Amino acid sequence: MDEWIEEDLALLEEPASERAVAGGAAGGRVLDQRMLREPIRLLEPHVPLTLPGSATVREAIRLMREHRIGCILVADGADEPLRGILTERDLLLKLDEGELDGSVADLMTPDPEVLRLEDPIVYALNKMSVGGFRHVPLVDARRVAVGIVSVKDIIDYIVDCFPNDVRTVPPDPARGDAWRGRDGG
Repeated sequence: MDEWIEEDLALLEEPASERAVAGGAAGGRVLDQRMLREPIRLLEPHVPLTLPGSATVREAIRLMREHRIGCILVADGADEPLRGILTERDLLLKLDEGELDGSVADLMTPDPEVLRLEDPIVYALNKMSVGGFRHVPLVDARRVAVGIVSVKDIIDYIVDCFPNDVRTVPPDPARGDAWRGRDGG
């Protein structure tokens, strides 16, 4: 996996004139190598919700619905190392009828790939792209969960580089209709 990250970083070494994309008309930021090498902590990752492996799948689903999130991290305590991650995909692909009272440990993905708050954003992009992940847990040196970064966090970061270009696009740009305004008139 590290060699893929190195290849991605090598691509970022191209001259700025070939890879930089101008920001919005009102002076948006420029998405470039420096921004992709910024640490993940700049994305302001969410504090992860955790459950012990003994929690029921029903509890996990309730918590995910209540907080409108796509995953729960599994650890035996707040200061205990990360054991796994339970995602919406795990629930869709692994949950059989009648298993709602089974343990989270039975459905979780054990020992998920992780990053640290100091790792560059491009590492998260690489893991998500290559691994097909929508969430990557963030851990400290003891592998205790300290955050979680999602695809949405990265998209929001990129959108901030193009505020006017992205936020003023008509609802259906494929139709070619002129923007009608917020009320649709």
